[in-house]
Amino acid sequence: MVDSKTKRRDPYMNFRFRVKFGGGTEYIAGVSKVTGFKRSTEVVKHRSGGDPSASRKLPGRTEFDAITLERGVTSDKVFEQWANRVWSYHNSGSGLESSLKDFRRDIIVDVFNEAGQKVLSYQVFNCWVSEYQPVSDLDANANAVAIQHIKLENEGWVREDLPEPVETSFEDPA
Repeated sequence: MVDSKTKRRDPYMNFRFRVKFGGGTEYIAGVSKVTGFKRSTEVVKHRSGGDPSASRKLPGRTEFDAITLERGVTSDKVFEQWANRVWSYHNSGSGLESSLKDFRRDIIVDVFNEAGQKVLSYQVFNCWVSEYQPVSDLDANANAVAIQHIKLENEGWVREDLPEPVETSFEDPA
């Protein structure tokens, strides 16, 4: 059943999206996959002393899963530079942690419809790189793009409330 406020009947496709740093206007080049938008709330069980046969359940602590970004390897160093804010062999000389100043960033994931109109937008808060893979497995017998990955720990996300875009219809000129 379609909500009376919505005009669109079909779900949005999952391949029209872009990622940018919060507060920025430029999208991060070449992001081809975003995974891990998930939150889980612990269940806290308790039981009244006079009722030993049944327990009650309350919401407890909420955790947000790490989000992974993947993109084709290019000369752009934005993932590497961000990952190096947490750890860098070159900065410390001994493989110890680097300065943690400005290692957290907000990111925004925008989803677009078939007409290129922004329909969903999620802001992810206080992200930092917990895993960085600069290049995927290299294989001389493969026919694939080299991919780099970053895993982002975060402190939650919210969906921006966007109005439903007016979608244009196609009229056959014949």
